[in-house]
Amino acid sequence: MIKKLKRNIITGIKNKKINVFFLFLLLSFLILIFSKLSKEYTNTIVFTINKINVPKEYVILNDSNTKLNITLRTHGFNWLKYYLSKPEITIDFSKDVKRKGAQYIWDKSKVFINSESEFGNQVELLNVSPDELYFKYDVNLIKKVPVIVSDQISFSPGFDAFNSIKVEPDSIQIVGPNDMLVNIKSIEIEKIALENIKSDILKVVKLKIPKNNKDLIFSNEEVNLSLKVEKFTEGSLKVPIILINIPDSLSIKYFPKTINVIYYTSLNNFNEISAKDFKVICDFSKVNNSQTFLLPELNKITNKVKTAKINQQHIEFIITE
Repeated sequence: MIKKLKRNIITGIKNKKINVFFLFLLLSFLILIFSKLSKEYTNTIVFTINKINVPKEYVILNDSNTKLNITLRTHGFNWLKYYLSKPEITIDFSKDVKRKGAQYIWDKSKVFINSESEFGNQVELLNVSPDELYFKYDVNLIKKVPVIVSDQISFSPGFDAFNSIKVEPDSIQIVGPNDMLVNIKSIEIEKIALENIKSDILKVVKLKIPKNNKDLIFSNEEVNLSLKVEKFTEGSLKVPIILINIPDSLSIKYFPKTINVIYYTSLNNFNEISAKDFKVICDFSKVNNSQTFLLPELNKITNKVKTAKINQQHIEFIITE
C-alpha cells in the first residue's frame, strides 16, 4: 500500500514537469507568431474581379480579363484575411470604366483613388498589374425556348393518364449574346424516374442548363411537373351503324346493324359512358362498283375516353330496287 502511494506521488511530479514544459513550449510558439505578425511584409497577391452594375443590355464575355496582380505592404495581421479568404476587388461598371468600341476599359488609377476604402488605412498599395483591363462585351438578346420532357413515361399495369405531363412554366427566357443563343432551340429537364407510375406526379425538377453558361441568364433553372394519374380499364359497347350518302334511287340493306366499340377509360368515367358517346358511319359514296361491303368509321368519340376502336372492318350490304 505504501509502495503504491509512493509510486503515484512520483508519477504526479513527473506529469507536472511535462505539463510545465509543454506550457512553456506553447507560450514560446505564440510569442514567435505574434512577433512575425507584427512585422511589415510586402507581397503580390492575385485578386479576382467582382463586376457590378453591368448594364442589363450588355453582357461581359468570358474571354475578358478577370484577375489583377496587386502588390501591398502591411503588417502580418492584415495579411491573414487575404490568405484565409479569396482576394477580390470590385469594379463598378457605372463609374469605374469607360466604353470604347466593343469593350470597356478600366485603368489602375481607380484602385489608387479608392485604395483606403478597398484595403483599409493600414495597408499601403504599391503596385497594380496590368495597368489596364479590357472587358469585351456583346449585346444581350432575349430568346424564349420551350422546356422539353425527354424521358418517356411508363405506367404500372392498370394505370394511365388522359393528358400528357404538364410543365410549368412550359418555356423559359434566356438572356445572352446572340452567338451563344443561336444554337439553343429548347431546354430539357434533368433525368428523373418516370417508370411504373401509379400515382399523381407533382415535383420540382432542375433544367439541363448548358455548360459554359457564364454569359447567359436564365429566367428559370427549375420547373414544376404535374400529371393526374388514374386507374384505367377497358370497356365495350354496341353502337348503331349509320349509313350516309345513299342515292335516293337506291335502297340498301346491311348487316350487322350494330358494331362493337372497344374503349379505354378511367374507372371514374366508366359508368358514365354510353353508346350515345360514339358514332359509327359507313359512307356509301366511298364504295366502288365491284365492292360488296361497307367500311365502318368511328366518326365521334367522347372525350371521356382516352382511346376507342372498332373490331369489325367490313359491313355486308345488298342493294334492293
